[in-house]
Amino acid sequence: MKQFWLATVGLVALGTAAPALAADLPARTYTKAPAMVPAIYDWSGFYIGANGGWGQNRDCRGDVVTGVAFGCHDGTGGVAGGQLGYRWQTGGWVFGLEAQGDWAGLRGSNVSLAAPALSVRSNMDAFGLFTGQLGYAWNSALLYVKGGAAVTDTRYDTIFNATGVVASSAGYNTNWGGTVGAGVEYGFAPNWSAAVEYDHIFQSSRNLTFTTPAGVALPDPFRTGGDTDLVTVRVNYRWGGPVVARY
Repeated sequence: MKQFWLATVGLVALGTAAPALAADLPARTYTKAPAMVPAIYDWSGFYIGANGGWGQNRDCRGDVVTGVAFGCHDGTGGVAGGQLGYRWQTGGWVFGLEAQGDWAGLRGSNVSLAAPALSVRSNMDAFGLFTGQLGYAWNSALLYVKGGAAVTDTRYDTIFNATGVVASSAGYNTNWGGTVGAGVEYGFAPNWSAAVEYDHIFQSSRNLTFTTPAGVALPDPFRTGGDTDLVTVRVNYRWGGPVVARY
């Protein structure tokens, strides 16, 4: 019985002291969660991608000896290929180098203005671009310009309309020139981006000799060639790259 009373007295004392002890404890403080900082898209690193779109190649033909013009036509069609490059970003500025190679099907023809018995035809089947880039990025949006060297592969034909005989330049002719372009690109995932790009290829006219399948060369060489315009949609996958300082 003595132990029971001692235990009862102890519980009563503990119950009386508990509120006093609680009153001495410091008040609970609440801290605000840190603000969410939006991620900054980094354009630095190597990238590889695919492209496809539309192109137009201008061909103006004329007799080099007589100066007679045979007229002009636009060879149009689709293009498809790929690109490989590297970009480096500092602040909002983005610098890059890129190599692009495409198959092309830019075909066109016209009846000669000076000699209606003849038609002229062109077919660009491939091109390559080797360019430097300069752009400015707003987080995952990038606006850029580019410029450098271009190479094209084009076949030129002269057709005798009455017989269908085709006199051609020596196979496909490789021609170097310059190129400029511009594009807008958007990063839709950490390593993926999509772009729309326009490019113009400058090509000077060339003097070519045309030969029939029987090996007979036309008496005069012809001046031929012209510039090319391209519009493509591109998708790139990026990897690697240095840690970039932000300002």
